Amino acid sequence: MGHYELIATTTFGLESVARRELTDLGFEILKTENGKITFRSDEAGIVRANLWMRTAERILLKVGEFRAITFDELFDGTAALPWEDLIPVDGKFPVDGKSVKSTLFSISDCQAIVKKAIVDRLRTRHAVTRFPETGADFPVLVSVLDDVATLTIDTSGAALHKRGYRVAPVVAPLKETLAAALVLLSYWRKDRVLYDVFCGSGTIPIEAAMIGRNIAPGLHRDFAFRHWPWLDPERWTEEARKADLAIDHGTPLSIFASDIDEKAVAAAKENAAEAGVDDCITFSTSDFRDVDFKGERGILISNPPYGERLAGDSGPTQLYQDMKRVLEPLTNWSLYLLTSYPGFPHLMKRKPDRERKLFNGNIEVHYYQYFGPRPQENR
Repeated sequence: MGHYELIATTTFGLESVARRELTDLGFEILKTENGKITFRSDEAGIVRANLWMRTAERILLKVGEFRAITFDELFDGTAALPWEDLIPVDGKFPVDGKSVKSTLFSISDCQAIVKKAIVDRLRTRHAVTRFPETGADFPVLVSVLDDVATLTIDTSGAALHKRGYRVAPVVAPLKETLAAALVLLSYWRKDRVLYDVFCGSGTIPIEAAMIGRNIAPGLHRDFAFRHWPWLDPERWTEEARKADLAIDHGTPLSIFASDIDEKAVAAAKENAAEAGVDDCITFSTSDFRDVDFKGERGILISNPPYGERLAGDSGPTQLYQDMKRVLEPLTNWSLYLLTSYPGFPHLMKRKPDRERKLFNGNIEVHYYQYFGPRPQENR
């Protein structure tokens, strides 16, 4: 059984959440950097990480790393790596790239050099003159940062946020990995009430329900590694069987999701059904100002409108002032609100207990966290 260095890539700001996930899955963490966590694993771990990671974008298999400030150094360093152990003679290996703060700044040239070096290495080791590239996908990524080239193969294929349940999207949907992170950062537990009053296509409540039910987010999708001839298919069969047995079908969940947009709520219901959690969430079409919050304490996690989503509204000032009025009576609740509007705390007239900078796509957003009292404090 081989042992590998793997890299879980994340959206900026989610590194600590992804690291905690990897630790909980039993992996040995080697290094945490901006946007990525390097960890050690075996073949079963490749499967497990892809199957269970909620906040990572991709799981990359690290082939090698070396300093390169010339194209000759990039070629030689790439050609010295054991590609023949990973890419079969018929494997497809497109090369993508990125370069940051490096002498080798031309991404297209870096990609071409790496492709040629891999071809030369495989031609010698596989003893062939041409490569049909008709087999499984082995997407190669060359990343050059501060003149250090890191060569990886993408084990995931489609990005991990593509769970497969979003069959009915709406405008400006929240990425699944970010939604899962919002829930994990709230430390919501399955025995607590959870509300999302701007649910849109339902991503936050759906991800919460999957966490509450302990449903592996990758259980019903495909991955690049599943088509690799050197990775035993029984690895997937066994890990998927364990994940299926781990689902909690019995614990009732109290998750409430609403939106003023009737079409968005219809889409959310369809997506929840596709994810297999429609029985966990109570959906309703409602203005957030009219929501009847049930229970003395609970958690609210919402992504209120901003930018284009505010078109036709009276603007963020009135919206957030109304939010202050609606949420102010919830003195025993914990509130978690994601927005790009910089004046949000001022309009709420309440300093958050914690503020975390994140990115929703290319939009810088802030996750404002208002902690409710601990249960024993209110007895």
